[in-house]
Amino acid sequence: MHRLYEFLRRHPTGVDSFWAVLLLGLCALTLTENSNGLQSPVQRAAAVGVSLLMCTVVALRRRMPEKMLLLAIVVGLAQLALDVGANLYDVPMLVIVYTVASGPHRWASRVALAGGVLAPVLYSLRWPDKSSNSVTHDLFGLAFAAFPFLLSWVLGDRMRTRRAYWDQLEERAARLEKEREQQAKMAVTAERARIARELHDVVAHNVSVMVVQADGAAYVLDSSPEQAKQALETISGTGRQALAEMRRLLGVLRTEDGSAPAGEYVPQPDVEQIEELVEQVRGAGLPVDYRVEGSARPLPSGVELTAYRIVQEALTNTRKHGGPDAGASVRLTYFDDGLGLLVEDDGRGAQHELYESGGADGMGHGLIGMRERVGMVGGTLDAGPRPGGGFRISVLLPARPGR
Repeated sequence: MHRLYEFLRRHPTGVDSFWAVLLLGLCALTLTENSNGLQSPVQRAAAVGVSLLMCTVVALRRRMPEKMLLLAIVVGLAQLALDVGANLYDVPMLVIVYTVASGPHRWASRVALAGGVLAPVLYSLRWPDKSSNSVTHDLFGLAFAAFPFLLSWVLGDRMRTRRAYWDQLEERAARLEKEREQQAKMAVTAERARIARELHDVVAHNVSVMVVQADGAAYVLDSSPEQAKQALETISGTGRQALAEMRRLLGVLRTEDGSAPAGEYVPQPDVEQIEELVEQVRGAGLPVDYRVEGSARPLPSGVELTAYRIVQEALTNTRKHGGPDAGASVRLTYFDDGLGLLVEDDGRGAQHELYESGGADGMGHGLIGMRERVGMVGGTLDAGPRPGGGFRISVLLPARPGR
């Protein structure tokens, strides 16, 4: 049944042609019985022509509705001129009124409505009812004759409105689907940027520590084997930490739903681990003064992760750009409405273009990542040269992350 419906839907002209042939047969029976009172051969020939043309209107009503409407009007006027009375072959007028009213062209719909209203009036003027002696009876007869035309037009116009409504729903659904795809792409891009920042922080910090320790171990290998051994142990521990964090990030990329497999989660760094980070940096040879001011309290995980990554990146930059004798200080201050970070060093500082625009050589993305992290939680960041030499990073993070 569904296949038959789809076949008929794909071939509307064939369906209309079937009904046109059926109507033509009924018209032939009617003319054969001469039930319409046609007397002259001219009237009979005109009635045959009217039947053929009206059946053509039915067959082509959906392929060329406006032209068929004009053809029906011309045939109707010809009936008036040739004195061919109304009969079964006039039914296609109702069909074409419905078809045009359901179409997109409003001018054709108005013409069909006007024609449907005028047709009974012209018919009554051409063939008046001689048995009627009352104006009320005549008006009632006109209204009764015009009702089928008005009903056809109303049904067609309602179909046009319903079709426009469904088209609007389909367009809206397509637009929402497109917007959903765009939002999904934006989410993927944002997630990639987040993972890129995480990888940058992990690689930049841990590899920097490993390089410093490897250089120190190579320098004291012959003169102080114990220090070289400690440096190698630091390299080993730092490497394992880096591998654990990278495994967590890569596990997110490997899973289809964006979640790491069970049993492979690694806790996100928080504010309490900043002290361990500072001890690790001290072990790598960079003196760091670490202080906490205010009453410590739990903060949102996103804020704590941002604070940890800011300190990690700032100390990494100090090792990279501060010079051999640089020292650093880290100060955490708990406020009523947030957390303040101040990381300073007394080294030579980085080149101005590295923290101003990211650098022409592709370097300096650590500070760009800092600004993105701070912006994601609704905080503020100020980074630049420190009076008297060195570099300073000042951050204020809210107690509640921003949108």
